Amino acid sequence: MSWIQPHMTILFQGDSVTDNCRDYGNPNDLGPGYAKFVAELLNQKYPDYQLRFLNRGVSGNRTDHLLARWEEDCISLRPDFLSILIGINDTWRRFDQNDPTPTEVYEARYRNLLTQVRDRLHIPVMVMEPFLLETRLDQRLWREDLDAKIDVARRLAREFGCRYVPLDGLMAAEACRRPMEELCADGVHPTEAGARLIARAWVDTACRD
Repeated sequence: MSWIQPHMTILFQGDSVTDNCRDYGNPNDLGPGYAKFVAELLNQKYPDYQLRFLNRGVSGNRTDHLLARWEEDCISLRPDFLSILIGINDTWRRFDQNDPTPTEVYEARYRNLLTQVRDRLHIPVMVMEPFLLETRLDQRLWREDLDAKIDVARRLAREFGCRYVPLDGLMAAEACRRPMEELCADGVHPTEAGARLIARAWVDTACRD
């Protein structure tokens, strides 16, 4: 049955893909990305539910940044539903700053985040896998690192009973229908078309019977 129930507060967490230039001075601003489109789709689907949406994505974040702000930006907000998209920067910083996040460290941090939510909030969680469209040749080198982290996200979603959005596969499939740059100009940050694709997949997964 649908995980969306009346009067829910739905919290989006993650990095710049979630942040998407939201207004930090307005705690209710969702930014112009997939979080906004999820809210629009859910409000259309459930017009009487009076849903509330919060975006606390922060550009540049990795799993260690999420852990550092988890109390303030997740636990203390007491959401009824949590959505997490994190991991591309845990890969990216290895290649642009020589600052890798080993897969086992990524897994331990992610497990810590999910354990806190399970033990302290007892709410449903949507795990969204990190994704990459290889719009530049050098991004092919990222695959070895990122694919291992995607596998971690999948395993943790199963272990913690989360719903799961397979964004990497979704983007790859859509890129067979249109140029990759129409979805993510730099391979990481979605265009409006990419953000709308993510939002539809999110809503389909959350509302699936």
